[in-house]
Amino acid sequence: MRDEAIVVSDGLGLGHNSRAGIITRGLAEVNRLAMKLGADPLTVTGLAGLGDLVLTCTGELSRNRSLGVRLGRGEKLSEILGSMQQVAEGVRNTLTVDDLARTHQVDMPITAQMRSLLFEDKTPRAAMVDLMTRQPKREFAR
Repeated sequence: MRDEAIVVSDGLGLGHNSRAGIITRGLAEVNRLAMKLGADPLTVTGLAGLGDLVLTCTGELSRNRSLGVRLGRGEKLSEILGSMQQVAEGVRNTLTVDDLARTHQVDMPITAQMRSLLFEDKTPRAAMVDLMTRQPKREFAR
């Protein structure tokens, strides 16, 4: 899951409930991939997982947050990257995570939508609509 999707929702003005929902769904995505790759699921719920996710999605100094908000406001990725002094590692990592998800057949809809938004010219609003209207599924395995 890419953290930028969460803050794209902020850039679109969708509010705190949307942010909380996407963070929760994002954590489920990360957990599914981590477990498929053999990680301890508790790792994802600690500082290395949930802690990093929350900070990246809410911290005003986060490069990935800044990029996502700007995407949500309608700026083009090339313009944003051209104006940044530092690297927003989430952009390149989106491809890697999506490739891993596809290879290991892990459902990661947020990551897939971010790939479409970042690299396939999908609009932020269309990505959010597709995420929020998809068929509900169980987030965590029992």
